[in-house]
Amino acid sequence: MPAPSKFYRVAVEGPTIDGRNIQREWLKQAAANYDPEVYGARVWVEHMRSALADSPFSAQGDVIALKAEEIKTGKLAGKMALFAQLKPLAGLLNLNKNGKKMFTSIELVPNFAESGEAYVTGLAVTDEPGSLGTEMLKFSAKGADNKLTSEFMETTLDMEAGSDTDPDSGSLAGQMVKAFSSMLESLRGITAPRHTPETTEAFAAKTLEVLGAADAAIQHQSKELAAEKAAREKLAGEFSALAKQFNELTVKLSVQDGSTTGRPEATGTEGAVLADC
Repeated sequence: MPAPSKFYRVAVEGPTIDGRNIQREWLKQAAANYDPEVYGARVWVEHMRSALADSPFSAQGDVIALKAEEIKTGKLAGKMALFAQLKPLAGLLNLNKNGKKMFTSIELVPNFAESGEAYVTGLAVTDEPGSLGTEMLKFSAKGADNKLTSEFMETTLDMEAGSDTDPDSGSLAGQMVKAFSSMLESLRGITAPRHTPETTEAFAAKTLEVLGAADAAIQHQSKELAAEKAAREKLAGEFSALAKQFNELTVKLSVQDGSTTGRPEATGTEGAVLADC
């Protein structure tokens, strides 16, 4: 896990750019009262929350400690400032590496839990800080404590022959299972309890190959399903047309004379029988 950062200036007393006012006493109280065991403040992106663990708006780190100090130099000299020590997660390190969300914005409750004193309940990383004098975040990935590592975990997919859930080996699904099983076997061959840059690169390449094959199979199956749907719609249209023609013919036949008696012979004025040609 990444090590805690240095202390960054995250807020300064006085008016903010959006019309609020940060009181000096609030910052002193927030620093004195902060205790992660009482209420831990997490780091969020633009003050947004998500219940999904893999969302870009999930928590990106933790506030480890706070301190309040008066600024000694510069245009803000004499003002009280709040400093925060952070423990960033990988997502925040990546944002920072790419030059995004470089500033901070505190989430401060002036009367926390009816205590009558201020408390910081969260911290947002942002590109538009509200407080003056916030310090640009710059995390370092150097040092053993800051290395982002993860151990390989081997996963086994057991597919027993003859089970009721096995797809037909001649079907598209069966072919996909065979192809993925083969690629998973090759993935197992490069997983190990300890990994090196070479095995990591090989694993990443093979993973991309598996994902690419899965995407191609899904695209192929989607095209087949689309063609089958089009064929069904065409067949339904033809059936509807035939049904319409049948109904029209039925109506025509229903109004015709169904009598088997022949038409009476036509006679002229002189009584001669005329031929019906």
